[in-house]
Amino acid sequence: MIPEEDLKAILKAGTYAATGMGKQSPIIIAVTDKETRDALMEANKKVIGTPGDYDPFYGAPVILIVLANKDVVTHIYDGALVMGNLMNAAESLGIASIWIHRAKEEFEADFGKELLAKLGIEGNYEGIGHCALGYAAEPAKDPAPRKENYVYFA
Repeated sequence: MIPEEDLKAILKAGTYAATGMGKQSPIIIAVTDKETRDALMEANKKVIGTPGDYDPFYGAPVILIVLANKDVVTHIYDGALVMGNLMNAAESLGIASIWIHRAKEEFEADFGKELLAKLGIEGNYEGIGHCALGYAAEPAKDPAPRKENYVYFA
């Protein structure tokens, strides 16, 4: 588990992501409860059809779910920027993070709808992604070399 003060700092960074026209279309659900985390894991596994002991969240104890209001035209971009801010903030604190997909499918299914209702969240939200947080079991691999012609000047 990561320290609460670090989690709060990561979440705050997510809330300061740029959003289209400043509309702040995303929301973040911070899952720290093991029972909810494991239910979310099972829902994620169901989307990809993975049986058994496979954990698509790699054992991370904290899952930050980013959703965004579909009524805002920039919602997907807004949510992606929130995910980036969360991951950059985690890295700055020495906490490992990884973007896990399938939030869209989870929140189109009964599981996601029930979780939103349980939390009292109303609105037209689309799942953007999960930011799984924890301490890595081993050092991160070196990044792949950057491709040629990544940047152009005009």
